Amino acid sequence: MQSFRPSGPNRRDFLRVSGLTAAGVMAGSSLLTPSAHAATVDYTARRTFDDWDRLFQQGSPGQPDQPNDNTNADGRSGMLAWSQSYVLLGLVRMYETYKAPYYLDRLIENIDQVLSVRDSERGVTDYRGRSEPAWRADHPYTVGFTTLKDADGRPTLEVRSGLSYADTTTVSVQAGSRAGTFTLKLVNTQTNRTETAANLTMDPSSPDYAVTRVYQAPIGPLMVTVRDVRESPAAAGDPVTGSFPLLSAPVIFAVHTGMITYPIASFVRIVRQSPPLLANPRYRAKAAEYLAAVRDAVAVHDWEYRETDGEGCLIWPKSQPLPYDGCEQPLNQSVGLGQTLVELAIVTGDPTYRRKVAAMAKMLSRQLAVDAGGAYSWHYWPAGGHVYDGFAKTGSPATDVSVFTPEGRGAKQFEDISHGAIDVEFAVRAFRAKLGFTGQDMVRLARTYTQNVAMTDAAGLPSIHTTVAGTGTGAASVAHQAPRWMQVAPWSPEVHRHSLALYDRYRPTPEVDGQQAIGFGWLLGNVAYLNWGAKFGA
Repeated sequence: MQSFRPSGPNRRDFLRVSGLTAAGVMAGSSLLTPSAHAATVDYTARRTFDDWDRLFQQGSPGQPDQPNDNTNADGRSGMLAWSQSYVLLGLVRMYETYKAPYYLDRLIENIDQVLSVRDSERGVTDYRGRSEPAWRADHPYTVGFTTLKDADGRPTLEVRSGLSYADTTTVSVQAGSRAGTFTLKLVNTQTNRTETAANLTMDPSSPDYAVTRVYQAPIGPLMVTVRDVRESPAAAGDPVTGSFPLLSAPVIFAVHTGMITYPIASFVRIVRQSPPLLANPRYRAKAAEYLAAVRDAVAVHDWEYRETDGEGCLIWPKSQPLPYDGCEQPLNQSVGLGQTLVELAIVTGDPTYRRKVAAMAKMLSRQLAVDAGGAYSWHYWPAGGHVYDGFAKTGSPATDVSVFTPEGRGAKQFEDISHGAIDVEFAVRAFRAKLGFTGQDMVRLARTYTQNVAMTDAAGLPSIHTTVAGTGTGAASVAHQAPRWMQVAPWSPEVHRHSLALYDRYRPTPEVDGQQAIGFGWLLGNVAYLNWGAKFGA
């Protein structure tokens, strides 16, 4: 694996450190191998979704009663956001397709469990020590820390790694090759990377002062930064020799909150917009309960929201223990929460939600470029932002853009089709709420799929590009994400036809040779969208 470089992160490394190992990474599972009966699967059938939903409940990762951090049974952060959220959204789309109360009841069953594992319910905190009504995440996404101590047990030097899987990193403190110095050696066993800083001191007047040396060095393979945590140079000595593990700090990601709460808010909209459902005491009470919960969860991220010249986005505030703290969040992460804001704007009419949705829609629309075929393309990072343009060290962490990534040389990759589906979902929902975008925008987004995403391979079989700009050829795991673009199918039936053709080609199934495989929630969400598209987008 190549080293992560803030000047332009490779795709897999960035997904890991940004909290978005979602569909693309998880799709590389045994779902890629069809079972013996895969050829008989009808992906537009209600029965297929229902059977697989029951199978999923038997224990696939992302169960609704499991926390979103790595204390869950699967040991991986983000499973509520990147597995269960698709189950919930699938249930929403199945209700919209078939109007069967069964799906509302299934939503209640799962949503109640999801809400029961919020940080505030579990009594756990984020890196700030706050127990919020949302869902924290940690390993493998967040910065890892350890505080080294001197021989008397006094804190002296904090060591951090911004590389993904930071808590599989150990820092060894060794005697330097020169008297009065020490050496730091960090090893990450997950990625098999090592970084060494030799012959350091804790003397601020020395050119070998640890803080100065590490800061002035180019960003290394483990993205190491350090901080002097002594009250004064006399308050503690050099760190004691030994090996010390790094621990990942817990963070509540806005995109996780958005992915989890979007279908919950959709339940509220469905009930509030249907007089018969609203007359049902159970549904009415649940809609009120869930609305309050969603509003509370969204408010956790108010401090990350920025609005400039009428354009709204989310940032990672400086010192938040994430790579690229102090920078704009990727487009899909801003509008991932924006999806929920659309639903809140619809059901509450609150002008604050309406303004934020309109501002996010304006921001996203400005990022969309019309290509020669009349389709839109856009980038992963906001063009004109710090990460996209790059930034330099200022000479002091206090004035740098980012604490954990002191410099970056620019990252201009196009949006991949998996995260692009979040952008498209937001755009269509904002358009339908009359809070942004135009009919022409919808046509151009549909063309993004039909002209840039969809393709036919050399054998004449349906295939898929990996980015919204029509670059790269995707494997089966990429093709499996195609139905998530179904919101634009009403503007081009080819979106549904091609997505279904991809599923008929690759035959994903939650079983392999009759045995349950590691089934992920996104498969249920996509089968639901194939059902939905057969009615609304075919």
